[in-house]
Amino acid sequence: MKKTIQYYLIAFVLLLSSLGTEKLNAQNNKEIISKPPMGYNSYDSYGVYLHEDAAIRNIDELARRYKQYGYEYFVIDAGWFGEFKLRSGTMYPMEKHAADVRINEYGLLQPSKTYFPNGLKVLADRCHAKGLKFGVHIMRGIPRKAVQLNTKVQGTNYTARQIADTTSICSWNSQNYGVDMTKPGAQEFYNSLINQLAAWGVDFIKADDIVPFPKEVEAVVKAVAQCGRPIVLSLSPGGKVDPNAIGTFKKANMLRVTHDIWDDQIGIDRCFDAWRKWQGKESASFYIDMDMIPFGELQMMSPKPENLKGTETKNEINKMKKQGLLSNIELLCGKGWHRQSEFSKEQQLTFITMRALAASPLMIGGDLVSMDELSYKLLINKEMIACNQNGVMGSLIYDKDKIECWKTPKAGTQQGWIGIFNRDVNISRKIKIESEMLGLKNTDNYKLFNIWENTTFKTGSQVEIPANGVLFLKYY
Repeated sequence: MKKTIQYYLIAFVLLLSSLGTEKLNAQNNKEIISKPPMGYNSYDSYGVYLHEDAAIRNIDELARRYKQYGYEYFVIDAGWFGEFKLRSGTMYPMEKHAADVRINEYGLLQPSKTYFPNGLKVLADRCHAKGLKFGVHIMRGIPRKAVQLNTKVQGTNYTARQIADTTSICSWNSQNYGVDMTKPGAQEFYNSLINQLAAWGVDFIKADDIVPFPKEVEAVVKAVAQCGRPIVLSLSPGGKVDPNAIGTFKKANMLRVTHDIWDDQIGIDRCFDAWRKWQGKESASFYIDMDMIPFGELQMMSPKPENLKGTETKNEINKMKKQGLLSNIELLCGKGWHRQSEFSKEQQLTFITMRALAASPLMIGGDLVSMDELSYKLLINKEMIACNQNGVMGSLIYDKDKIECWKTPKAGTQQGWIGIFNRDVNISRKIKIESEMLGLKNTDNYKLFNIWENTTFKTGSQVEIPANGVLFLKYY
């Protein structure tokens, strides 16, 4: 009888210990970042088709030219597990999403032999050796292939078919089913997935198609907490994000609040709309994410077919295909064809100023190796980075006649940064900059610095802000 009591006491103590450890791990994970993450994500430049050689080149370039300014995360977006059909003699894909994915005996995705023949751990090790951190993209749920094969859930007697919700399928990528978190084995599956990534040396996870599913958000959060490795957790997609679920979202470190952002005016407008909606929702170790920065060379794995102008919309291309005017053209992941970012200089200035003032994580989307000089200088500007890494999401303080003024105070000081944006896309505007517009009670007590012009600035000055342009000021 005494042995039985001792057994249950020991079991109870171990249970409390494990719960305490999980809570501590979760707390530590929330504290692993104290400012918006900075780095590179492969989607804008390589879609879901990044391959090992390109990854190595961009890792080396991130370490060589960007790390000294704070850029440290190298993140591989979706597709790293896809056994893509390729155009003969090339690395170019012939399908948008791979019809076949590589999994192990437990239904866990494995690196593609097509694009990553040496696995992902070697890339993680390369990052770590250079003082960088390594990240990957995952889709919500369990691979459909695992359900078809009815693989076991690692460490349990449950199977993929027992935990899968076959009615829950992502609208843009059907490779996975959702996981029914009411089923035994469901949490264990997510634990096994995250444990595998942790063993590879993953420091950052972008979890996609998960924002509308709070139960699975919580499952991934729990899985990260128990894995024994500090991992930054980023939630996607953006677009229709429920502000009422902010409590669940804040268990992660980043929340996407926009649809995919590209090098066009629509993307800029979407970011401003999201900024209005989410201003002030950031907190310590949790940042509002407006997607990647589409500067530089984009869509490198989507060469433009010779019989297209390159300006056609997806609907126009699909119509041409139905009419028999086009053949062997697959619309791949991303927007458009291989190109240099189509932002004008003013759009670039507005875009990166907005990212700085909004404290949105600075994740470069364009190819690092071929980055143009203007984009590079904007990305490494010390004042822009200081404003962003301040970690405070600026607020709208002035909005009149298409002139918007956003102000970001520097935490714990009377200093900060201000952006005056001309939201008119066609007409430049001459305006007199007064203290009221800047939200400063007495500008005589402050010095002002024009960041993009690298000059001092005084209130009462009349300036002309180009269409789609910005005046970016530091006050101190």
